[in-house]
Amino acid sequence: MKNNVSSLLIWIASFLILGCDNFVDVDLPASQLTGNKVFEDAATADAAMTDIYSKIRDAGILTGLFGGVSVNFGMYADELVYYGTDLQPGLPYSNNLEATSGITASYWNDSYHQIYCCNAVIEGTESSITLSHDKKNSLIGEALFTRALLHFYLVNIYGDIPYVASTNYDKNRKVERTKVSLVYDAIVADLNKAVHLLTEKYISAERLRPNKAAAWALLARTYLYQEKWAEASNAASAVLNSSLYTPQNNVDQIFLKESQTTIWQIMPKRTGNNTDEGSVFIFNSGPPPTLALSDEFVNSFENGDQRKTHWIRTINGTNGIWYHAYKYKKNTATSSSVEYSIILRTAEQYLIRSEARAKQGDLIGAKEDLNKIRQNAGLNDSPAITADEIVAAVINERRFELFTEYGHRFFDLKRTGQLNTVLGGKKQGWNATDNLWPIPEKELLANPFLKPQNQGY
Repeated sequence: MKNNVSSLLIWIASFLILGCDNFVDVDLPASQLTGNKVFEDAATADAAMTDIYSKIRDAGILTGLFGGVSVNFGMYADELVYYGTDLQPGLPYSNNLEATSGITASYWNDSYHQIYCCNAVIEGTESSITLSHDKKNSLIGEALFTRALLHFYLVNIYGDIPYVASTNYDKNRKVERTKVSLVYDAIVADLNKAVHLLTEKYISAERLRPNKAAAWALLARTYLYQEKWAEASNAASAVLNSSLYTPQNNVDQIFLKESQTTIWQIMPKRTGNNTDEGSVFIFNSGPPPTLALSDEFVNSFENGDQRKTHWIRTINGTNGIWYHAYKYKKNTATSSSVEYSIILRTAEQYLIRSEARAKQGDLIGAKEDLNKIRQNAGLNDSPAITADEIVAAVINERRFELFTEYGHRFFDLKRTGQLNTVLGGKKQGWNATDNLWPIPEKELLANPFLKPQNQGY
């Protein structure tokens, strides 16, 4: 079956939530999991939502596997270098994407399939006559948050995109692309609803289900991208003022599953497994089997930065020296899982608030937030003085704090207008139109309402 906005909708018409694969943690006969019956029982309704998180973990933009945005946009920008032997055109590391490239179709198809599943949860939960009020709020809030998160990445990768908020075939089969500004407005609307519906406390152990702070955190990021500085600062403060999150001075503990700086994370597929990121980034001998951190990036850290000494590992070989990301330190199974894939954490919120405060003229507050991150990395306070200097320092700090995490480097360069300046001088064949990926060709052929294609493709 095809999981995309156009051809998937034919499948949607006759296939309800069970199209979202197997439900997790609920051992019931498949015959009992049909249609709206899923949402008349709290256990199976919960399973429908958690199954979406398993999909996000295993495929598409947010997976920690090689196909995810952490890897592909690390290569597409200037964090990672590809060492594999199958270098070919049409892929991110070759800087020669095509509308027929499998990776562009994968991001589009997997994301809209996951969004469809979110919409099915929302609609099924709203129509349930047996779920409690609190359970309905929780499920709808989580689905709205997840729908917003997926659209956030789609709009930053493809530009104008359809904002799909229904499983209705007749409505969606002619879906059109929506202007970026309106997509952001829809994301904000979903997240504001999620903030209202979700609880402050986590409803599951180990921060595996998004809470109110997760919605605030994504709101803060969205407002930052919209250049709504006051709103971004206030949303970040809503997260940072919570007693659920406490500073972690030991950088080796930030990416452990028990970290109190984690806002939301996804657990591995099986007990004892660790992160897919660890399996992708870590290697023990050179040359690297697939990818490594770029020398230029590694050499850009300040002296004494603990993130360089603790989050990067050096591999010495007879033919050279290579570096790999070492935020996650396990690439094999252990007796019990020790690391989960962290999607949102508080460091980003400090940096969001610092940038937003500087843009509003609150230079003292901006410096305080910036220096919290620097001090945690073992660095002296930033020498930045003016608002422009502080903002530049924040963007620079984001580079070293958030490397290999969900494409932050690329998207920061893009939103601050530095893509061409920075990548144009580093990447062979870089063009200004490379700021967007192409809409998959098959989708344009299946649905003419998605035209025109992005420039450059």
